[in-house]
Amino acid sequence: QVQLVESGGGSVQSGGSLRLSCAASGPTYSRANMGWFRQAPGIDREGVAAITGDGETKYADSLKGRFTISRDNAKNTLYLQMDSMKPEDTAVYFCAADPSVWWPLAAYRYRGQGTQVTVSS
Repeated sequence: QVQLVESGGGSVQSGGSLRLSCAASGPTYSRANMGWFRQAPGIDREGVAAITGDGETKYADSLKGRFTISRDNAKNTLYLQMDSMKPEDTAVYFCAADPSVWWPLAAYRYRGQGTQVTVSS
């Protein structure tokens, strides 16, 4: 079983950057697909980005070029670098993991508690 704990959320002005981290534990972390999805009030969950254990990545089309997902298997940590942020990026961001599902991220078996990200204009 994989356990996930997010950190790095907070408040930032439009155009700014944040980096989220997700500390993972569990024997299958390095082989699991990992990713981030987000949930804003009144809006359906949105997959942000996913990464395989080998580093293959996939992004939501609307976020390509602004967000970068990465992982450090030696540190059991997943990252999401968010640049050129916009007020519409405001949401709770969740880290997720699954041994086989790739996309959509909302279907991943394991998820963290989430971290709030707020972007002000």
